[in-house]
Amino acid sequence: MPFFEYKARNSRGELVQGVLEGADSGAIASQLFNSGITPIDIRQTSGPSKSQSDSWWSRLLEKQVQPIDVQLFSRQIYALLKAGVPIMRALAGLQASTVSKPFARVIQDLRDSLDAGRDLSSSMRRHPAVFSSFYLSMVTVGETTGRLEEIFLRLFDQMEFERDMRQRVKAAIRYPIFVIVAIIVAMAVVNIWVIPAFAKVFAGFNTELPLMTRILLATSNFTVNYWPVIAGLLIGAIALFRMYISTTDGRYKWDRTKLRIPIVGKIIQKAALARFARSFALASRSGVPVVQGLHVVAQTVDNAYIATRIEQMRDGVERGESVLRTATTTGVFTPVVLQMVAVGEETGEIDDLMDEIAQMYEREVDYELKTLSSQIEPILIIALGVLVLILALGIFLPMAGPCALWLG
Repeated sequence: MPFFEYKARNSRGELVQGVLEGADSGAIASQLFNSGITPIDIRQTSGPSKSQSDSWWSRLLEKQVQPIDVQLFSRQIYALLKAGVPIMRALAGLQASTVSKPFARVIQDLRDSLDAGRDLSSSMRRHPAVFSSFYLSMVTVGETTGRLEEIFLRLFDQMEFERDMRQRVKAAIRYPIFVIVAIIVAMAVVNIWVIPAFAKVFAGFNTELPLMTRILLATSNFTVNYWPVIAGLLIGAIALFRMYISTTDGRYKWDRTKLRIPIVGKIIQKAALARFARSFALASRSGVPVVQGLHVVAQTVDNAYIATRIEQMRDGVERGESVLRTATTTGVFTPVVLQMVAVGEETGEIDDLMDEIAQMYEREVDYELKTLSSQIEPILIIALGVLVLILALGIFLPMAGPCALWLG
């Protein structure tokens, strides 16, 4: 099919332009109108213009497809499919209106795959970095049951929930990390600039300094003389740590360790379990079998340790055990949640009960976040108090002797 270069205005009145492939200018105009864009000028061209064909350098620097792009795509394609727009025309309209060039290329590949005779889920599997296994499984269910537009709406709600939970957890971790970094910076400043200034004063006392003072001076001298080595070791340790957690075993152990961090660990665990419960409820309500549902839901918790426990649940269910029994053996669910799972299995409404579990965990995360500062403040006050005490003893004890002689 020929290419057409267009100029149009979106719903905000902004000028947009690009190149689309279609049977004629009327088909291009229909695509633009269906995507909420009003065409101004449509002209046939030989192919994508140079402005549309990005160089390798610009592709290297541009941002990759973000989860928010897929989330908005899910909401928009739901609206288009619900309105009766054919899937090919809907994708063409979304490609023209998206502001993300990498995602526009993904949509173009989806259109090419559909033209080649593949179904939508198979086309999406060509982009595993963009569409998660959970997303693909839900789209497959939608194609099988004929409720694709409903599945896209549920996926949008699910991704909105996951994004909200991640932001809450990041907000919870941000405060203690900031305070710890501030303490480390303060210690570096004291060692490099403050203590050396007092060392010149202590040198004039011509007396043996207290043990605490000698420790502070030795630490300061080491920091001043070997700070490049310390900085290099720190950078190397960070690099090695990132390499370690990028491995399967390293990620598993680090995610398990995060759950044991005082105060913050329980917030991370409850947020992960809220994502699991909400995802499992969505999969169950959409008709996904329990074994397959547990497998795809394990990818949504964003914690390798909990994901492994969910996979163990799947193995148990596959052997014929109940969801309650397998959930009990994982050791990550509270007795209240296990009781709700038992009721859900008995009544056949496990999807509704899982939704309630997700809401319960979400409320607990909200409470933990609201009380986070009050839980952390005593620990920080004690840590700062110990630091100040060490500095005070190390700096003022040597001055006590000369001051006593002077007063005497």
